[in-house]
Amino acid sequence: MPMKIFDFESYSLAVEPIYAEITSYENTLLIFLHEALGSIAQWKSFPQNLCNKLRLNGIVYERQGHGNSSALKDKRNEFYLHNYAWDELHKLIETILSLDKKIILVGHSDGASIALLYASKFPKQVIGIVSMAAHVIVEKETIAGIQPAVDAYEQGKLVGLKKYHGEKTDGLFYAWAKTWNLNEFKDWNICREIENINQPVLAIQGMDDQYGTFQQLELIKNHIVGDVDLEFIKNCGHHPHLEQSIFVIERISKWVQKLYL
Repeated sequence: MPMKIFDFESYSLAVEPIYAEITSYENTLLIFLHEALGSIAQWKSFPQNLCNKLRLNGIVYERQGHGNSSALKDKRNEFYLHNYAWDELHKLIETILSLDKKIILVGHSDGASIALLYASKFPKQVIGIVSMAAHVIVEKETIAGIQPAVDAYEQGKLVGLKKYHGEKTDGLFYAWAKTWNLNEFKDWNICREIENINQPVLAIQGMDDQYGTFQQLELIKNHIVGDVDLEFIKNCGHHPHLEQSIFVIERISKWVQKLYL
């Protein structure tokens, strides 16, 4: 379906609707939240396939600095994920969704952390959260995983990112790499925030994730008061929805059956 651009006071966001082949619950919507260097196109066929499986419509959007949305307007700090969740995502949902619409947030990496933060502050419409490769603390593995990406980028091995982000690519890449290496970010921790979450959560992570360990899943399980299902996937790195797509879609489908739609 055609991409739409929504203009806000100082930025614009690109949004693409996803329509399931058959829709069972018109009042429930999936919202897909991409990774740190992600975009609508980088989800590939996963949003459409998941919407078809669940018989739910969805939307995929690009945050500031990504894809077809406007460039980053402010320098990032240790609160940038909070800002994406509590300001940008909140404004988008208020703008495009009616108050009676129910939401299932489907986030990957940064997007999963944003999904958890959003639900912690704006729980009213959220009925469930799928968290894939979320970070709730900064581990040594997280920081260690960044330098190889920087090396690869500077050697031209990640030139494909420009296909998705164009002139914004350099700014986006270094905003990600440099922010996670800030001294102020070393103690970044959202465990206290997510203690407010009462909604069911499905937390997924690959066993070979180079940016995080099982500790991320444990912390999510131990701090969220709602029902939390964990899935730690063999032969899977940082992108469960792409590396083990069929399994992940089936797992989400079984989990969604427990939700009250």
